[in-house]
Amino acid sequence: MTEHRLVVYPPDERGWPKVRYDGAVLGTAYRVSDIVEFLREAGMDDPESFDLTDPALVDWREIGPESWAE
Repeated sequence: MTEHRLVVYPPDERGWPKVRYDGAVLGTAYRVSDIVEFLREAGMDDPESFDLTDPALVDWREIGPESWAE
């Protein structure tokens, strides 16, 4: 089983998911762009190029990037 570096958890009771990267909780995402910003803050050089739709890179639990309209 592959260990994902990025995990987006099911939404909490308010509808917002927690985001974990490399084992650390980065925060609560209110939109997909928050995830990109979390990756930047975690030290990723080019988070805009990170493919949030690639299931080999991201473990979306119960939701996916299409769940948010930007």
